[in-house]
Amino acid sequence: MRLRCCIAKLVALVLLAGPAAAAPLDIQAINDAQWRAEKTSKGGVSPIVIRAQVLLDRAHFSPGEIDGKQGDNFKKAVRAFAIDQGLPSTDVLTEELWQKLNSTSGDGVVKEYSITDDDVRGPFATRIPARMEDMQHLPTLAYTSAREKIAEKFHMSQELLSALNPRQKFEKAGDKIVVTDIAAADLPGKAARIEIDKSIQMLRVFDRDQRILAVYPVTAGSAEKPAPTGTLKVTSVARNPTYHYKPAYEFKGVRASKPFTIKPGPNNPVGVVWIGLSREGYGIHGTPDPSKVSKTESHGCIRLTNWDALQLAAAVTKGIPVDFIGDEQAARDAKAEAIKDRKRR
Repeated sequence: MRLRCCIAKLVALVLLAGPAAAAPLDIQAINDAQWRAEKTSKGGVSPIVIRAQVLLDRAHFSPGEIDGKQGDNFKKAVRAFAIDQGLPSTDVLTEELWQKLNSTSGDGVVKEYSITDDDVRGPFATRIPARMEDMQHLPTLAYTSAREKIAEKFHMSQELLSALNPRQKFEKAGDKIVVTDIAAADLPGKAARIEIDKSIQMLRVFDRDQRILAVYPVTAGSAEKPAPTGTLKVTSVARNPTYHYKPAYEFKGVRASKPFTIKPGPNNPVGVVWIGLSREGYGIHGTPDPSKVSKTESHGCIRLTNWDALQLAAAVTKGIPVDFIGDEQAARDAKAEAIKDRKRR
């Protein structure tokens, strides 16, 4: 009887644990991750995907926010990298792609980091209003916490940062934490042309020999406010911009009848950088919410993560062409089909 009880308890524990224990999220497990075919799991964080995302980031095929998950932006980066390497076009991380990625860098992809005084120095915003009209009253659109500030610094989601440091509050300078070991800030050359593909919500940067310097996921336009068509030019670059809203923009949900301004800061509606284009009111810019890049709609502009926008801004000069290709409706149709597929699974 006692043996049966023990077996029953063991079976119960196995059932509670699920089909397999989750891979540990520590420095060694991520840096030593070896390729294996993985099925996409809902909400699952994978050491293999973390390593792949950091390597893509270093190669300037941005996965957007590094979160350890096989999301749409990761898949787009995988496909772009595969095409650039002359491999079959696929958004699935294959063994061949894994080997190619690892050949770009043999270094570890996560590291120990000491929180600095600057990381925890405020002031931090108590909260960011949802309505743009209410943002105009804030003295700055600052980060809401040191956790948000550190996550952006290392191109990470706040959830992954917390998962790597489960008992950390990110409040004390000198504390050691685990972060991603990301790419150098600058691209390997100056941009000669930018191409924005509205069909797949992707921005490509080319040098003067038409070689790809970088690829970024973007949010480009909406049904209400489509992104431009044809070719525009870069007219300006403003870092830490003040945002100016005009009633003529007629943004959905904004009911202001008079112009207003929103102070600078990473949680400003256009993030930490604005790349102006040769059509009034249109630009390429950062975002206060990196997790929503490519997943929501914009007011016609081109939205990137703050870190991708800063990297792009450092490579552009006034007058370079910005070509808009593709169709936003194709992107919306693909997104709707992807949602249906997930529901069918």
